[in-house]
Amino acid sequence: MTNQNPGTVTVACLQFEPQVGKVEANLAAMERLIRAAAARGAELVVLPELADSGYNFDSPEEARALASPIPEGPPSQKLIALAAELGLYIVSGMNELHEGTVYNSAIICGPSGHLGTFRKLHLWNREKLSFRPGNLGLPVFDTPVGRFGVVICYDGWFPEVFRHLARENCDLVCVPTNWVPMPSQPAGAEIMANILHRAAAHSNGLPIACANRIGTERGQEFLGNSVIIGADGWQLAGPASADGEEILIATIPTGVVARNRAVSERNDVFGDRRTDVYG
Repeated sequence: MTNQNPGTVTVACLQFEPQVGKVEANLAAMERLIRAAAARGAELVVLPELADSGYNFDSPEEARALASPIPEGPPSQKLIALAAELGLYIVSGMNELHEGTVYNSAIICGPSGHLGTFRKLHLWNREKLSFRPGNLGLPVFDTPVGRFGVVICYDGWFPEVFRHLARENCDLVCVPTNWVPMPSQPAGAEIMANILHRAAAHSNGLPIACANRIGTERGQEFLGNSVIIGADGWQLAGPASADGEEILIATIPTGVVARNRAVSERNDVFGDRRTDVYG
């Protein structure tokens, strides 16, 4: 079922600094930020990648020890209870243990409970030592506040991901992420992640909400710069700072009739596709 009715959804990206191994402290910070976003009218909140466990593990064994099942594990149950209490939707990166396998995942939950799980498709660098690549595809979640998809961090480097979700008539893509500096990144330049996601939004007519983390964890720097991007590729909120805890909020249109992929009087980014040439 596709949401056919025009409307809006108010989305919040919650930027903070998870601490590796400190699950209870991370969950407390997540709850504090979720409640603050709800008080500001958020209907859908997005948190960073691996927000419950932290990111830069010393070993695969440490990653496994910090993982828990979705939705049965305590971190998932905490977020499910918050979503029900506050009447909103939550997308959060989670360290998932499923049938003995560890995944870099995201939980999607709402007022009615657990809606589904996304598992990161494209693993970055040392993630390949601790996690198995995702095997749940690119699910789309149809909710009363809109139709949305989820990708995690390095998944956003692959244009096919956003094109697929746009063709599935998503209203919004939620991106839990832990962006790090790219090689050869010039000082003071716009970070590559924001360039890529702005381009993906523009070329697909697809809003994208990216919640990054901050801080330096075991020598690994994270970039902040969380951002909510409109379907035209321009920022609706952010980018956030490189090093501060922040809540970004923006309201976007939803529903099929609200989508407009025209980029000029005679051009449409879907209608002009030469599928006879490139499929």
